[in-house]
Amino acid sequence: MIRYALVATTVFVVFSASWGIAQMLSGNPKHGAKIYQQLCLRCHGEKLDGRGPEAQYLKVMPADLQSTSSRTKSDWELLIILAHGVMYTPMHGFRDVLTEQDIKDVLSFIRVEAPFRAVS
Repeated sequence: MIRYALVATTVFVVFSASWGIAQMLSGNPKHGAKIYQQLCLRCHGEKLDGRGPEAQYLKVMPADLQSTSSRTKSDWELLIILAHGVMYTPMHGFRDVLTEQDIKDVLSFIRVEAPFRAVS
């Protein structure tokens, strides 16, 4: 019984630590806002609601970054999406366009406008 408790505790600590580290990534939201305006606004919109001026022309609607499903994603998950995109959608990755810090800055801006919300 103690052995199972030890294993469960270890697994919990490992997953909690990686989630915590992902939530501590720092960026400059003001710089991220400028990049968002240039690269993201036309699809995701001013309110980050997926209703940008070009969204209506896409076959797959852009993510509503204000939605619960977006807000409950960890910073790490959003960084992966920003860097690599989402398959079979118009959301392409920006790792060849932006620096790692630029991507963190965009994420920081998104988190200011649509803060992380833990799953309850």
